Amino acid sequence: MANNVGVVVVAAGRGTRMGTEESKQYLLLQGKPIVVHTLEVFQQHERISEIVLVTGAEDMGRCRKWCDEYGLSKVKDIVAGGAERQHSVYRGLERLSTEWVMVHDGVRPFVRPSDIDACYEEAGRTGASVLAVPVKDTIKQVDGQGRVLSTPDRRSLWAIQTPQTFRLSQLRAAYEAADKEGFVGTDDSSLAERAGIPVAVVEGSYSNIKITTPDDLEYAEFTVTMRREGQA
Repeated sequence: MANNVGVVVVAAGRGTRMGTEESKQYLLLQGKPIVVHTLEVFQQHERISEIVLVTGAEDMGRCRKWCDEYGLSKVKDIVAGGAERQHSVYRGLERLSTEWVMVHDGVRPFVRPSDIDACYEEAGRTGASVLAVPVKDTIKQVDGQGRVLSTPDRRSLWAIQTPQTFRLSQLRAAYEAADKEGFVGTDDSSLAERAGIPVAVVEGSYSNIKITTPDDLEYAEFTVTMRREGQA
């Protein structure tokens, strides 16, 4: 399995919660686009052999420029995304030639190398894996009128992150089956689960945030500073 892992980094979304004209994945974090920080994590990881970046058609040019500027040599292709995240991921999967694949959000730049290793190893044992953290808050299920229906046991609830790791051939088949049947899942593992692929949870870190709001960006600036000073 070693060194035969590809990554699809998904950065095609526009997003509105950041409240900026610029898409969140291209906002600067300590002077560098967020998506570049994310790509660098996988560029520097010895297990990863190739990366496909999925972005908006209008953003492909500047992404190519950044890959050259920042020495992102493992990025073998940059492709335009589709109407839905699911379509975007599949376009990325089509460009990979590795045995295993990780799918990762372009706005999660703080995934730890050790978590990438853990996801990879668990996928080898189980068939597929997703990085996640236990839910800390009490969760309520409510109806359309805002009335509480139930309180699920928090011990069984996990907040799902990325990367999510699969055998490439199996994930492609799961995507093709979903497309044929008109099914749109909430994440990659939901398609794998639907196809009968066992998926295991790998406990990650609460610092592996998805940068979607101004508060997230502020936290990200703090995190980068702390890491540079060796305090995180």
